[in-house]
Amino acid sequence: MPQKILVITPLQEEYDDLYHSLSSLSLKSYTERIGKLDVQCFPEVNVTLARGGHGKTQFGIQTQHLLDHAKFDLVICAGAAGALAPEVKVSDVIIATSTLEHDYNNKFSNRPKPRFAGDTKSIEQIRALHLSIADFRVHFGIIAGGDEDVIDFQRGKELRELWDALAVAWEGVGGARASAFSNIPYLEIRGATDTADHEAPVVFYVNLKIVMKNIAYLLYMWIRG
Repeated sequence: MPQKILVITPLQEEYDDLYHSLSSLSLKSYTERIGKLDVQCFPEVNVTLARGGHGKTQFGIQTQHLLDHAKFDLVICAGAAGALAPEVKVSDVIIATSTLEHDYNNKFSNRPKPRFAGDTKSIEQIRALHLSIADFRVHFGIIAGGDEDVIDFQRGKELRELWDALAVAWEGVGGARASAFSNIPYLEIRGATDTADHEAPVVFYVNLKIVMKNIAYLLYMWIRG
């Protein structure tokens, strides 16, 4: 495993739920300050938990700030997502084999949309985990990222058909860009709070605690493994 892991959540609610879920696994932590940002350190698993902010730009800025002021071996973006593929159910966890910037609309050329590969070594280790007692499934595939709330079935279907994405979220691309700039391995891990349709705003906060608990369990089993 990498020596030092930076886990960044976009939203404060995601941060709070992940912090409480990791703490419920008997992991002790302490507060530290890196640059301008307060973080929570879990020394038993070499994890530093931070908040990156909403939207890919803010998330990228704060990720880069943390990387400029401390040394890490792996960056993980952890948070919620809308499921696009029918096999991904609410509460399932998605590991991004790549993060695709779906709202990068370049009309001057036919260049493909930016895509950032997830850390291969980390993905292989997670694939090898035995999570048979978990009440959620882990999926591996593309996560579409962009500053857009996808709460319409047709829009979700379009993203699925265009990019073969398993899920859609916001900030992953920002973290991927900062990590690539700093030459640090990167991985996006998301939990499906909804199915990217009209019910998403209603069920998001209801399901957020569940998915962050599931992400915490996966991280714990992987890193402690």
